[in-house]
Amino acid sequence: MARSPSLLFLLSLGLCCCGIQGQKDMMTARFRDSKITHPQLRQRLELECMPVDKDSGVSWIRQDKDGTLHFIVFISTLSRTTFQGNRDTSTRFEATKDSRTSRLVMKSFSEQDQGNYFCLINSNQVLYFSTRLPVFLPVRTTKAPTTTAPTTQSSITKTEPCLKTPAPETSKEKGLNFSCDIFIWVPLACGCLLLLIALMITIMLCQKTRRRRCRCKRVGEADVAPDFPKKPPANGKPNRKPGVPNRYM
Repeated sequence: MARSPSLLFLLSLGLCCCGIQGQKDMMTARFRDSKITHPQLRQRLELECMPVDKDSGVSWIRQDKDGTLHFIVFISTLSRTTFQGNRDTSTRFEATKDSRTSRLVMKSFSEQDQGNYFCLINSNQVLYFSTRLPVFLPVRTTKAPTTTAPTTQSSITKTEPCLKTPAPETSKEKGLNFSCDIFIWVPLACGCLLLLIALMITIMLCQKTRRRRCRCKRVGEADVAPDFPKKPPANGKPNRKPGVPNRYM
């Protein structure tokens, strides 16, 4: 059993022979460098879990995006490491343990190392889990792809005539606009023409009436004799012939 701690861990989970308790206040998993929030690719990344019991072994596990648990390493009380496959060393990880702290080192962080990391100890047949430490690459914000209008294969040169036909919608709109213009401008032009004709007839009638009045006035002035003052009669009585002198009587 000492050679296969991963088998012991999975067996204990499957048979539930021991109580599983999550002690968030007891153990905390975190980045060793507090300035790190998201790892970078090919970065040497160190995780630590504290406090741990010096008389108990510590295991590190990873939960991937699908929720599957992956065993990484078991560190015994004598600081002996056992990686997956019962190997003493790993090309990807390093693990250490002292009296109060356990450390897990990823030599070169890759995309497959992303997940939630936990450390746990088995003390008095009880499993104690640390807090969850999310270790994921930073989310990359990508711009929405811009769709460009499809270009036709045959390009029209300057010397070639334009072969494009107007769209049916635009031709319909032009036809409607032209018919509306006809219904508006034709009556307006006819009205203006009628007004012009009426104005010309009125002017001609006025000139004709004026000439007639002038001609009648001239004829009347010629027929009427001028009024001259009448000479009073010699005897002072009007319309009486002068009498014969008395000496001839």
